[in-house]
Amino acid sequence: MTPKNKLGLFDFTMIVVSLVIGMGIFRTPANVAAASPTPMIFFIAWLGGGIVALCGALTYAEIGSRLPVMGGYYKVFSYAYHPSIAFAINCIILVSNAASGAAVALVGGEYITGVIMPGVKDVSYVQAVHIGIALAAILIFYGVNMMGLRLSAKTQTVLTIIKISLILLLITPLFFDSGDTSSVSLTTSSLAPGFKEYIKAFGIGLVAVSFTYGGYQQTINFGSEVGKPNRNIPRGIFMGIFIIITLYLTINYAYVHVIGFEELKTSKNIAAIMASKIFGINAERILSVLLFLSVLAYINVLLLSNPRVMYAMSEDKILPDVFQKRNKRGALTLALSVFAGLAAVIVFWAKEFDTLLSFTIFLDCFGMVLSAGSIFIIRKRTAHLNGSGIYSMKLYPLLPLIFMAAYSFVAISLLINETKLSLIGLGVLAGFIGLYFIVKNIKPAEKQND
Repeated sequence: MTPKNKLGLFDFTMIVVSLVIGMGIFRTPANVAAASPTPMIFFIAWLGGGIVALCGALTYAEIGSRLPVMGGYYKVFSYAYHPSIAFAINCIILVSNAASGAAVALVGGEYITGVIMPGVKDVSYVQAVHIGIALAAILIFYGVNMMGLRLSAKTQTVLTIIKISLILLLITPLFFDSGDTSSVSLTTSSLAPGFKEYIKAFGIGLVAVSFTYGGYQQTINFGSEVGKPNRNIPRGIFMGIFIIITLYLTINYAYVHVIGFEELKTSKNIAAIMASKIFGINAERILSVLLFLSVLAYINVLLLSNPRVMYAMSEDKILPDVFQKRNKRGALTLALSVFAGLAAVIVFWAKEFDTLLSFTIFLDCFGMVLSAGSIFIIRKRTAHLNGSGIYSMKLYPLLPLIFMAAYSFVAISLLINETKLSLIGLGVLAGFIGLYFIVKNIKPAEKQND
């Protein structure tokens, strides 16, 4: 890939931001508030999640700097542990990401249908329209990504700027609100919860917070496609996470201040409530259009990132060589087609997403702990790079240990509260590991790498 076609610092930073900021920040604060007995626990959960994300960002920045390869999130597991672990975890993540993209596409369809077809009451017809819009969104950005990295990255930059603008727009009621709700927002029960209840509430809240902050680890998939990766990967990840933490803390303060803490616990459409403070009766339509554009940004970035994981699997001979095939514009034709097709197929099973995503969040925690832990192995194996200009985090090994401990805590919370789904998730992971060895044993002995 020529330097001209590589990602610059700004484009890469926008990819970081867009991988993290999906639809979660417009929904999960209500879940975190519902799990939090007091506003203090609510804000501690978001601040704690931000600190964990920063620790993770700096850890992945060094991993990406030491191992700047395409499909880095797969290569990390393969390089530090074993290809079977890499295959199993990344298969789960690919399915989970395709499901997330399909679900978000359907949400976008729901938002925009209300604008283009107001007043339609036929439920089956409206549902068909939702599916059609979701499929169209996937198809359009499949075409955009087929046009090459530069176009898809520039498209992502524009959509991400719109998404950031939406968050800033929802913060503006802070400057117009009379402040009457501020006293209500801080009211709490007179019966103070015990310490165990605080810890449990923090753990449940941190699950939703971690989900909302997640995604930045996929940025290392772009490794060799970033210009001056040793410098721009850590800078882009750090700058992106700093922007995200600032936006998340500010908008959550706005939610509590304007809506009220107790009301936030039961408010499902919190973005619409905030928008109504600015636009009045036009809030729903304007917000629906902006949220639809935010949805498009998330779909595009998933199509941008995930095919590169398949490319890395193909390099390790786990997937056929054809997954490395590119068109004249450098797009990974088969890998992109397979991922887009998977997302499109899952659209028709949208009702199952809540269950699917519940146990894949648990597996994401498993993957985060292992991928961050790889820094201890990668540092030793790349010691010859020390002093060569690569990024080395400060406060090592404290930062990766904090990150790993936090996601272990989230996994334990899920295991306690969603035991059945967590065990199913572990079973699926074990199944993919077994599938890896079955596939490897089918191949002729001379082609085996183990």
